Amino acid sequence: MSESIGLFRLLFWVAIIAAALWFWRRLKAPRPAPSTPDTEPAEPMVRCTLCGVHLPRRHALPEHERWYCSQAHLRQDSATGER
Repeated sequence: MSESIGLFRLLFWVAIIAAALWFWRRLKAPRPAPSTPDTEPAEPMVRCTLCGVHLPRRHALPEHERWYCSQAHLRQDSATGER
């Protein structure tokens, strides 16, 4: 019985020392630098008149104050004659 208590004490102290070492290393480890936000301004987005998807304005196709995500949507909306 006293052997198991001695073994328990030994394991207890080993666990305490291991936890203390882990905690110490964690405190001393260099912290990653916080990420800096992008310095570029946000690109203007527009919405496709036909399907409603949002895309950067430089990728959109303008037609009579309307924006389209693809040539097919531009043709499809032009074919319906909506304005």
